[in-house]
Amino acid sequence: MIYKRNERPRPTAILTDIEGTTTPISFVRDVLYPYAQARLPAFLQAHAEDPEVAAAVAQAATLAEGVPVEQALLRWMETDAKITPLKTLQGLIWEEGYENGDLKGVIYPDVPPVLKSWIGLGIRLFVYSSGSEAAQKLLFGFSDAGNLAPSFGAFFDTRIGPKTAPESYALIARATFVAPEEFLFLSDVGAELDAAAAAGFRTYQLVRRQDGTVPHPPHPQASSFHGIQAFVG
Repeated sequence: MIYKRNERPRPTAILTDIEGTTTPISFVRDVLYPYAQARLPAFLQAHAEDPEVAAAVAQAATLAEGVPVEQALLRWMETDAKITPLKTLQGLIWEEGYENGDLKGVIYPDVPPVLKSWIGLGIRLFVYSSGSEAAQKLLFGFSDAGNLAPSFGAFFDTRIGPKTAPESYALIARATFVAPEEFLFLSDVGAELDAAAAAGFRTYQLVRRQDGTVPHPPHPQASSFHGIQAFVG
């Protein structure tokens, strides 16, 4: 399936994934994850009385099936489990790293100018990632391209639902007051694109050589945001 620019009206909103889409997988896998993993035990001890940390730990305990919470969290980190309390705690650890200068979000260089052009066209931009909403804002807010967080009207994480469930995309459409057919969803993951399409979203797959992405027809593909810009207008 190949979309032609004039077949359908320009989307009024674009929803984008992060890892493998706006940001190299290697940054998340080789920088962010090890950073959080190395600091988790000390972080849990230092922030045990913090209400947000305590709530995440309690939620993790209900999912750990009798395994000690710290052990379960470290195991989930090793397998990149998409578990909400884990993502919350990772985000809090990364927040310290971004704010003290240890971390800086990596954004593919084609992304910022295309986002700017879409904003200029009046297109609303949103993010949907398995990383916590707070972590998403930090990555874009402390990025190597400057503060890109204001480019987005809202950030969504797995609290709204799994990224492979069509209902998650329907809920995002309702939350943003945008009809599903007016959305364009960008991701590198075929199952996510399938779910968004099932909810009525238009889709585009980012197939970036650096990330080793496998093309997933029938979704159209581009190797950078510039290729999607030609479709959007």
